[in-house]
Amino acid sequence: MNAPAPPTGGRRAALLLAVITPVIAELTLGNPPLSQIWLMLLWIPIYGAGTVLIRELVRRRRGGWPSILLLGLAYGIVEEGLVLQALSSPTMYGVAGWAPRILGLNSAYAELNLPYHAVFSVALPILLADLAFPSLRERPYLKRTGIVVAAVVFVLGGVLLRLTVAASIDPGYQAPAGVLAAYVAAVALLAVVALRILPPRPAPRMGSHPAPDAASRSEPSGAAPVPWVAGVLGAGVGFGYLALLFPFGGAVRPAFTHGGWVALPMLVAAAVAVGAGWLVRRWAASGGWTDRHSLFLAGGALAGHTAFGVVANAATLADKLELSALGVVTIALVALLGRRTEKTARKISRRM
Repeated sequence: MNAPAPPTGGRRAALLLAVITPVIAELTLGNPPLSQIWLMLLWIPIYGAGTVLIRELVRRRRGGWPSILLLGLAYGIVEEGLVLQALSSPTMYGVAGWAPRILGLNSAYAELNLPYHAVFSVALPILLADLAFPSLRERPYLKRTGIVVAAVVFVLGGVLLRLTVAASIDPGYQAPAGVLAAYVAAVALLAVVALRILPPRPAPRMGSHPAPDAASRSEPSGAAPVPWVAGVLGAGVGFGYLALLFPFGGAVRPAFTHGGWVALPMLVAAAVAVGAGWLVRRWAASGGWTDRHSLFLAGGALAGHTAFGVVANAATLADKLELSALGVVTIALVALLGRRTEKTARKISRRM
């Protein structure tokens, strides 16, 4: 299968994606606070290049959101397992005490961060970049040389994090060789499923405007709601999932639980994630899902996750005010993108 040639403007789109990815994943959650924004230099290479690389691989395969999310999970394993090694470390961040360790892994931390990376470090940035460059949405941004550069920067970014963040926060820890091998095997399996087993989407018709990437193009299975309902869902799930799994407000375990009760918020969080994914997929399959729905969903998720950052991560009043302001700016930018998207849709409808 021959992938479509990279279009004009692809480099600008790739640069935008590389920049907004660490901003969404780290800065808008309060990691780090704006007063230490220079620390973002440590995260930009692995985040930006990693998400660009994922998008390029998926687009060349003509894969959809399931492929992107699976590779997002793989990205999370690389960062949290192979690079930072927080998934197995008994000391880093204190996460080993959140919940029972399963097969040597920090279970609650893994449940929190792997889906988080799939959504906030990969899927949402790609969605927003696609909406910012709608004519490029179905096509790769870069030529093969660009993909190689992205892969090299991604690897070097991982080395940078390993030598700086991991070495300073958790000095001396090295995950067992068997655990590292399991991480590599999991990443390889996810990549094979995402890029080889999941079927590619049909190629867009010549002369047609690329449509939003729905979960399916099958017969309608449920009506899509008005867009603001998708926004409320995104905000509730974005805040609720984090609040169920990340100890905050003086808690030492998720949702202020003790002992075996920690299993309850972990099960609820899993149910919330699966239920939200099923609902969005059902709405998207109805045929009534639009870019406006996607923007409301993304904006709601960003608002919810930044609100949680204000509650849980911002340590001082100044940090809380700065992060709140950043959240307002983020939603304003999403709204501006929405206006631009609507204008583009109206122009296309007048041509048809």
